[in-house]
Amino acid sequence: MEISINKEYVLEKAKQLLELDSPSGFCFEIMERIGTWVEAFGYNFETTNKGCGIVTIPGESNERVIGLSAHVDTLGAMVRSITSSGTLRFTLIGGPIVPTLDAEYCKIRTRDGKIYTGTFLSTSPSSHVFEDSSSKKRDADNMEIRIDEVVKCKEDVEKLGISVGDFVFIDAKTTITESGFIKSRFIDDKGSVACLISLLELMKRENIVPKYTTKILISTYEEVGHGASYIPADITEMIAVDMGCIGSDLSCSEYDVSICAKDSGGPYDYHMTTDLIHLAKENNVNFAVDIYPMYGSDVVAALRGGNNIRGALIGPGVHASHGMERTHYTALENTIKLLYLYLTK
Repeated sequence: MEISINKEYVLEKAKQLLELDSPSGFCFEIMERIGTWVEAFGYNFETTNKGCGIVTIPGESNERVIGLSAHVDTLGAMVRSITSSGTLRFTLIGGPIVPTLDAEYCKIRTRDGKIYTGTFLSTSPSSHVFEDSSSKKRDADNMEIRIDEVVKCKEDVEKLGISVGDFVFIDAKTTITESGFIKSRFIDDKGSVACLISLLELMKRENIVPKYTTKILISTYEEVGHGASYIPADITEMIAVDMGCIGSDLSCSEYDVSICAKDSGGPYDYHMTTDLIHLAKENNVNFAVDIYPMYGSDVVAALRGGNNIRGALIGPGVHASHGMERTHYTALENTIKLLYLYLTK
């Protein structure tokens, strides 16, 4: 079956999403951008009280309502305190691999919207000065943020308007190579959001109506555990679209769509998972089935929130999650294909 995916559009949307700052708790700006894209296709877009986006796609039947979710929130940090020497202590949002933050550029956003740049550094940052510059543990207790302003004490920083609770945006360093690799922080899960937006573009361009009414949920707060804890009450089954893991004891690669059979929340719905596997096999979609014991998805959040749904989990394979991540265009393409097949089967 030929599925006409617009590669340039997929990569363009992935890059635009990855370059927008949206750590958990600061997703209103990126959600406004997504809303403009969705409404340009003629689909209804609404936001929940906590800032999640919901896109409704009318289907041939309302007998079932299929939910698709991906989270737009990312890892990040906040200002924890200001030191006497004018640097910033930070607290993490979500679970980034902290050693990868050493020497990483960042932005500090004040509550009145001012932006300052800075760098995450060890508190022993120089090999010419500190004997433990290489061996010192890289964690939040032994790191700080150096601000790119003339500050010599806590009071100087406060005069800039920087205060405890300000968001710190980590530089994503997004790069798309000619060979089709996407290198960036936060492909988890903006790669999947790009897949869902591109699926909407495909359905609009080809005038595709899904078999059942479909609701796409763009969630916030997933990285801190409660992204899709609320979903529309009429959703009967839900596919979380989130990154596939790559590594020891796993089959997924950067070119596959992952189908997760079980994660920390337990097994996913048997029939939905089986349908997805069969659809991938029958339509020559490159896929892998894996178990992710150190993983939780929007479906897990929805089930723990008391929603009476069946659930499954798929997504593009992503290497080095929560660090400097990488995937390939073909993983996004295979994810879009499998979603399309599921909605039109």
